[in-house]
Amino acid sequence: MMVSTRGHYALLVMIDLAEQQTSRFIPLKDIAARQGISEKYLESIVKLLVQASFLEGLRGKGGGYRLLKAPENCNVGQILRLTEETLAPVSCLDERAQPCQRAATCKTLPMWQKLHAMINGYFDGITIADLMDAGQGADNYVI
Repeated sequence: MMVSTRGHYALLVMIDLAEQQTSRFIPLKDIAARQGISEKYLESIVKLLVQASFLEGLRGKGGGYRLLKAPENCNVGQILRLTEETLAPVSCLDERAQPCQRAATCKTLPMWQKLHAMINGYFDGITIADLMDAGQGADNYVI
């Protein structure tokens, strides 16, 4: 599994907004400048985050984006599933996949299912608040 830049940048946007610790709206250009990411690319990412009710956006003077949920109530798994569509290590475990014809006899399926559960459990156990603490909450899981 490889997380795309879209997933990585969505996490950076969430962390950036959480670190501002303000109820005011933060302009996207400010986030883009701090993170060194194209504002144009971030537009598509924040659109997803707004649609999923992680962020609230306001247009015009004084506009920008702000968190709708506290950082401790936003986990990495939620954000990555939104941006990556799936965290499944193999296509047959994707929620949208057709039932596999070989599932009943597949000798590797239990292994992939266990890996899938580990990936989801790991990412669901890390919040944006954890990531704000310089990754302290992100490296306490052993595989």
